[in-house]
Formats: sequence, C-alpha cells, structure tokens
Amino acid sequence: MAGTFSQIYIQIVLAVKGRENLISKSWKDDLHKYISGIIKGKEQKPIIVNGMSDHLHVFVGLNPSMRVSDLVRDIKNNSSNFINDQKLVAGRFSWQEGYGAFSYSRADVRNVYNYILNQEEHHRKKTFKEEYEGLLKEFSVEFNKKYLFEWIG
Repeated sequence: MAGTFSQIYIQIVLAVKGRENLISKSWKDDLHKYISGIIKGKEQKPIIVNGMSDHLHVFVGLNPSMRVSDLVRDIKNNSSNFINDQKLVAGRFSWQEGYGAFSYSRADVRNVYNYILNQEEHHRKKTFKEEYEGLLKEFSVEFNKKYLFEWIG
C-alpha cells in the first residue's frame, strides 16, 4: 500500500496586537503548553513554543494535509480565547494580523530549536524588529516595511 511521507519544518512568528508587552512571565509557560496542545490537536508536531512578552515563535513539524494559514488561524483564535477566558490580561488580548512562516531542513532543527529556546538571551542583543526583518532577508522574502507588524518605540 502506498503512503505519503514528508518532513516539513516550519517556524511561525506571531506578534501581540500593537506589539504590547502582554505575555507575562507568570503565565507564559501555560500559554506555550496550551499552544502545543492546539498543534497536537490538529495532528501536527509541536517542536518548541517560546517567545517574549510581545511576540512568539512556534516551531512545528507540519503534515502536508495542514495548511500553514489554517494552523496559524487556529493557534491565534484558540490562544486568544484562552488568554481572555482566563482573564490573564486587563482588557482584550489579540494577535496582530499576519505572521511570518519560514521553512527549514532536518539539519537545521537543532539550531532553530536552540534559537527559539534562548529568546531572552537573543533579545538582549537584537530587537524583535531587527530579528524579524533579518529572517525576511535571510529567506529572501520580498516585503514592504509598511505591511510588517506595527512597531512601537
């Protein structure tokens, strides 16, 4: 019997609406676990979820039957509902429109994992804006700065 075999690794980058610093250290691990659960529930493989107070990196092993846009939609909708239902922020939490999605080979998995794991250390040297624009340039993604995430400060 013929089967479909694949190896697709995608890093997804999301920003908090308005780039507000809303993801608190006190509950970020719960959020990361919740998002991993969303990914597993969609029959995808969560590799690591981590980020900063204003943005998030999600690294997944993607089954080709799942569109990246559908997975991102589900992550954003369900995680926003989780944060709002738990009343983890004052007011209403939401993610900015759009996202970044970057593909990697099997040989890159450990480096990407460690990069995402060490976000706090990484952001001592580089802002999120520098990081994100650097990813776009590294992957030769054409972009117009006016259509990127809202940048504060």
